[in-house]
Amino acid sequence: MASPLSVGKYLLDQLYRHGVRHIFGVPGDYVLGFYQMIEESPIEVIGTTREDAAGFAADAYARIRGLGAACVTYCVGGLSLANSTACAYAEKSPVIVIGGAPDLKGRERHPLLHHLVRDFRTQYEVFSRLTVASASLDDLYTAYDEIDRVIHAVERYKRPGYIELPRDLVREAHRHQHRDQTLEELTDEDALAECMAEVVAMLDEAERPVILAGEEVHRFGLQDELLQLVEKMNVPVATTILGKSILGETHPLHLGVYAGAMGRDEVREYVESADCLLMLGCFMTDINLGVFTARLDPNRAISATSEKTSVRRHSFEGVPFQAFIATLLGARLRRRRKPEMPARPTAKAPRLRESDPITAATLFAMLNDAITDETAVVSDVGDCLFGAIDLKMHRPTEFLGSAYYSSMGWGVPAALGAQVANPALRPLALVGDGGFQMTGMELSTIARLGLNPVVVVLNNRGYSTERQIIDGPFNDIHNWRFSRVVDVLGAGLGFEAHTVGEMREALQAGAANRDSFTIIEVALDPFDTSPSLRRLGEELGKRARGQQKD
Repeated sequence: MASPLSVGKYLLDQLYRHGVRHIFGVPGDYVLGFYQMIEESPIEVIGTTREDAAGFAADAYARIRGLGAACVTYCVGGLSLANSTACAYAEKSPVIVIGGAPDLKGRERHPLLHHLVRDFRTQYEVFSRLTVASASLDDLYTAYDEIDRVIHAVERYKRPGYIELPRDLVREAHRHQHRDQTLEELTDEDALAECMAEVVAMLDEAERPVILAGEEVHRFGLQDELLQLVEKMNVPVATTILGKSILGETHPLHLGVYAGAMGRDEVREYVESADCLLMLGCFMTDINLGVFTARLDPNRAISATSEKTSVRRHSFEGVPFQAFIATLLGARLRRRRKPEMPARPTAKAPRLRESDPITAATLFAMLNDAITDETAVVSDVGDCLFGAIDLKMHRPTEFLGSAYYSSMGWGVPAALGAQVANPALRPLALVGDGGFQMTGMELSTIARLGLNPVVVVLNNRGYSTERQIIDGPFNDIHNWRFSRVVDVLGAGLGFEAHTVGEMREALQAGAANRDSFTIIEVALDPFDTSPSLRRLGEELGKRARGQQKD
């Protein structure tokens, strides 16, 4: 019989089995022993400048590879990681958070150890509210089962999990027989059969069905199955903002992004007029719904997620999302004639003079032209996210954005995580000046690793989205010379763009620069906004004036 594995080695082996090849984090004395063990494993440590940035990077990594991991020290590290973990929970991103902890043997007389807050349960209790499953490994004999339980829950629900690892348990060992959960164990076959009978009947009766695909199709790696289903039924498909690029946006049956008033009118009207809306992996957040400007009739909807499956107002238990998709794909479904699709918007940017000042509208038109098959657009929150709605992604799953929890500072660390997860992708990171001031110096890690994202900073000297709600001096921030960050780091190329010509030159130089990052600072008027944000503002304005019914 093989020798028992230590707790730390078992945890690393399970992460590796599930596709983790990198762990993001910041070292500290309570995790140094585990960090040394990582160095002895086939998993690589990616040290970041801040713990929250490690969490955002692990989040983006998880969205691409299926599972991410971050490891930090006790409380000062863990609590700094809490916001990133909350983002991953809200947006259905499967990240394993490993938090170091003081020795079990040293807690007996309740000493006031460094990093301790209140008592030894504080960090665990915080993360138990931010994760789908959490475990404090305070017993060698149950530690292995607890690791399995957390990873299984993360895999099932695609939300983060937390494992607290006391320093003196890392190299302790005990025998354990690992066992994976199976999809069959989680499925109620009778409920699935009843659910599928209602789904197939409703789809077959519909004359104008539409599929709305959300982020869980991405999280569960079901993009190919979605494509097969779309082409089998010959039914148009739209995506939510969080699900943007699940299907390649050049596909003839792709409608565009449905986001209420933030999306294009023709997409909104097409989706909302469907007599049957098949919603796959969609979570109806306020951002996905265009700040509740969407109008979706539940009496015409089928909805399947990892947490709930319903047909009209009839809900089913014991129907896992993967089982639903697999069974639907194998069912006899009516294939329709080629549907009439709304006209697509003009792909090319309008003709502009090189001396014209750059605006939000022209910026996003030029970015659209700059996207290639290898581009992964990684968007921070704010108007950069709203503007990115209209960008056309060439291939599946090449758009990442924090489109629900909306934590500023997500973009640059996420670009790091995305390129580490898939070096074949080249991130085009879009970030506002406020978001960059929070975590943009993660370019330091990007420079150290020799990665080459193109980072576009929308510099409008403040918080543009908030200005649209209530304006005041509290929305203004100090103006940085963002393009000069290359001088601080001693790496990268930096550009300022005030005109169309300067932006064009910067994008061309960034595309040609394969050896380091490129940062492009775009000077925008403080009150200039993207077409998407203007559409939303106009709709909300109509409602405020009583011109549009809810």
